Amino acid sequence: MWEYTDKVKDHFINPRNVGVLTDADGIGEVGSLACGDALKLTFKLDENERIREAKFQTFGCASAIASSSALTEIIKGLTLEEAAKITNEDIARYLGGLPKEKMHCSVMGRDALEKAIAHYRGEAEKKKEGHVVCECFGVTDLEIERAVRENHLHTIEDVTDYVKAGGGCGNCHDSIQEIIDAVWKKGHIQKEFPLRKLTNIQKIKLIEETLEREIKPALKKDGGDIELVDVDGDRVFVKLRGTCATCAASQVTLKGYVETKLQELVLPQLVVEEVQ
Repeated sequence: MWEYTDKVKDHFINPRNVGVLTDADGIGEVGSLACGDALKLTFKLDENERIREAKFQTFGCASAIASSSALTEIIKGLTLEEAAKITNEDIARYLGGLPKEKMHCSVMGRDALEKAIAHYRGEAEKKKEGHVVCECFGVTDLEIERAVRENHLHTIEDVTDYVKAGGGCGNCHDSIQEIIDAVWKKGHIQKEFPLRKLTNIQKIKLIEETLEREIKPALKKDGGDIELVDVDGDRVFVKLRGTCATCAASQVTLKGYVETKLQELVLPQLVVEEVQ
């Protein structure tokens, strides 16, 4: 039995923004009833090209409904550039976490948002690139590689949790393992984020230096700031200040910029968490 946070339960029992917007500016549809999950996301922009309204229709489990509901709340008030930076981890984090077996629901939300933004921009819907590895769920090798790289996945079970591949007949397990091995063997992740050995003191000092030299100046340009509260192992606890503390896109800033910068310049396994 999976354990759900109170926020997941709330967004499942009382989903926000259910429905379809007429004359929507952006429309994104992903999944299929055959695969067990389907989502339609629509949004409208205001005169400043910020997302004014967002609605969803979904067929799926509690996590799919909660993830879709959370996504519509997250993106309201954002520009398309800000919304495009939303990751599936942002959706899960907004809900206080999802069971790892249900992370594919947050990925589905991320994919629907990407399609809706592309629709608004008049970009032709991309055909699936690569070749289908998982016939049961129609997942390609490039989709699996993206999930492995973005979420640092290491096992077939991890891949199944995020993109469903391998969750059916199991005939694709060997191919999925080959993709995982190829990503790590080629050093894609290590190439982006070089590994290094640091003592705790060195790590904390480097985090402080990176915040002061790289991150704080960028945030202060927009009236924001950040304070280092604590470091526990590979978890970095920070408090956002100024405009960052009240901005609707604060989680995008936290994960898409602060965490990425610290992973790049300090250690790739660092996870940044906000404290109130």
